[in-house]
Amino acid sequence: MDEIKSQEVSVKNLAGNYFKEGYNCAESVARAFRDFLKLNVSDEALKMASGFGGGLGHSGCMCGALSGATMVLGMLQGRTSKEQNRGPIYTSAGDFHSIFTENFGAACCRVLNRHEFGTQEQRRTCLKITGTTAELLLKYIQEKQMVEIK
Repeated sequence: MDEIKSQEVSVKNLAGNYFKEGYNCAESVARAFRDFLKLNVSDEALKMASGFGGGLGHSGCMCGALSGATMVLGMLQGRTSKEQNRGPIYTSAGDFHSIFTENFGAACCRVLNRHEFGTQEQRRTCLKITGTTAELLLKYIQEKQMVEIK
């Protein structure tokens, strides 16, 4: 297995393991990338991802894994002052939304996973989406050379 594929599998498994441990899809993706990329993001800051599970608090809207991925992109390209250009993060978030929807056919949680919340089928589907989202995000980050991955 080449180095890039090995990294993709690693981050995919990391996100999947967090999901299996009980973190929601958004938390799992954000935590996996914080750990994988060694980002200076505290557990306290990661609490922001908690409400995005189940498509924003079980409302079934935008998939939590996609929300978590957008948070990761924000960690890498977000602004720290209003004077900074928001163009790069808007472009990346839009690009990744397109990649996600092309891969899964939708961005809406209730469309992606029609199983009743809390069932084994729902958890299995979300696990697959969460892991694949992490893999797709790493590919995107590498393609755009946002960080040097060692």
